[in-house]
Amino acid sequence: MPQLTDADRIARAEAWIAQDPDPETRDELAVIVARARTGDAAASADLADRFDARLAFGTAGLRGEIAAGPNRMNRVLVSQGAAGLAAHLLERSTDAGAPSVVIGYDGRRNSEAFARDVAEVMSGAGVRAILLPRLLPTPVLAFAVRHLTASAGVMITASHNPPNDNGMKVYLGGSDAGSQIVAPADAEIAAQIDRVAATTSVTDLARGAFEVADETVVDAYVAATAAVASAPAAQPRVVYTAMHGVGWETMRRVLETAGFDAPALVAEQIEPDGRFPTVSFPNPEEPGAMDLSFAAARAAGADLVIANDPDADRLAVAIPDIDEPEGYRRLTGNEVGLLLGWQVAEQAAGSHGTLACSIVSSPGLEAVARAHGLGFRATLTGFKWISRAPDLVFGFEEALGYLVNPGTVRDKDGISAAVAFLSLAARLAAEGRTIADRLDEFALRFGRFDSSQVSIRVTDLSRIADVMARLRAEPPTEVGGIRVERIDDLAAGIDGYPPSDVLRLVFDGGARVMVRPSGTEPKLKVYIDAAATEGSLEERRVAAADTVSRLEAGMRALVS
Repeated sequence: MPQLTDADRIARAEAWIAQDPDPETRDELAVIVARARTGDAAASADLADRFDARLAFGTAGLRGEIAAGPNRMNRVLVSQGAAGLAAHLLERSTDAGAPSVVIGYDGRRNSEAFARDVAEVMSGAGVRAILLPRLLPTPVLAFAVRHLTASAGVMITASHNPPNDNGMKVYLGGSDAGSQIVAPADAEIAAQIDRVAATTSVTDLARGAFEVADETVVDAYVAATAAVASAPAAQPRVVYTAMHGVGWETMRRVLETAGFDAPALVAEQIEPDGRFPTVSFPNPEEPGAMDLSFAAARAAGADLVIANDPDADRLAVAIPDIDEPEGYRRLTGNEVGLLLGWQVAEQAAGSHGTLACSIVSSPGLEAVARAHGLGFRATLTGFKWISRAPDLVFGFEEALGYLVNPGTVRDKDGISAAVAFLSLAARLAAEGRTIADRLDEFALRFGRFDSSQVSIRVTDLSRIADVMARLRAEPPTEVGGIRVERIDDLAAGIDGYPPSDVLRLVFDGGARVMVRPSGTEPKLKVYIDAAATEGSLEERRVAAADTVSRLEAGMRALVS
């Protein structure tokens, strides 16, 4: 956008108010405009933040804080996004009939209103629009794109973002039906959205009638997901939380169909509530987010805690641990991914297939694939890449995302992953063993793979760019007393990857550090991995933990 004056911003804000169908955001912006007219500096700065930039549409779609203006999530932006996506589908359509879109939504603020706007605007543009019957998990929408042979899918969700955020996540049909969009589709859709925003008022967009999918779509997802499980040989004692999200209704049906007993519930978090009143941040990875789950687990004497994030595309698992203050330890995403990947590899042994994970996830998955004669693929971060690995039988990323049922859902799915993990726990319980025992068995067979993460949340995004630029200009020769063997800059598009803003530091002894900006949050993320494959179990634990600890301390000092 060109440099704007205060008068320009006020004029644009008034034009925005005139087309905004939401009285709440209209009134909010009108107050700011009135204050800016009086010369209020804070109001002028607020308008600049909202109107000097536009929330960018990318491979993650749109995501941001709910408020008025083009740099926020609101009904104007969603309607423009829907019109742009419709134009893209119509331009690309080669079928005799109209292209189609299936739309889902979660329990966040404005999710249903945004979903109906998408359905109405896309229908008005000539796209067959099908709205899922009620608020449902993101994996159900990803499944529905394939199940209904839709040209596209739209999920209204901000996943595990802060409570006042929302988003619009886009899937395309075709050969990769149900996978998130990748280039060049993202840029093509973004160009159409920008054209709509520049030339058409939302009030002038045609709105049409849409269909509502019947329950058979959900029934089919439940049946396909329950089939991931083997008949439970034992019934572990389980506590479940939906983290105020939409996972429980669907999870309950899947568990029942698969033959698992009903888990004990974290009652305070089981119903959808977009305010997320019991957590400061609705992400199972965040400190304190699972405290209520641990309390419920202690009361129930649970063998396992299962948590979904608010749209149920992620899974967190915790197990008993007497060394932890809460009595339970949340497994890392890498630990869960390696156990699930090993289970899939055992089932696939003697056949063929590929195990895949993102480049920032544990290299232990490659060791599993190699030991079982399976292919392995490391991809750029995000399931838009993992889901496209050839001949995929399992994929994961360390951020609690797992793809265990690629024949039906081509995206991360916290419900099918939970069922697969419960099947593993049930089998171990029938043998008199635990998940902790299985982790030790993994370490002895494949090596002890430890990981950690440094996450720097910022308010000024330029700080992230500054850190990345500094690391490139002044690359470290050692971190935590461990010599850097080499630094790979993925911005150059090495190893066959598309150019990506990622730095890979490889150290003497094989440890690895990856540094990248988050794709969905204002964070700089540092991923640390080390392995120990020699000595006793305890020696491997100590060696891997020591390397990770030294690198974590060194990287914190380097990027803070």
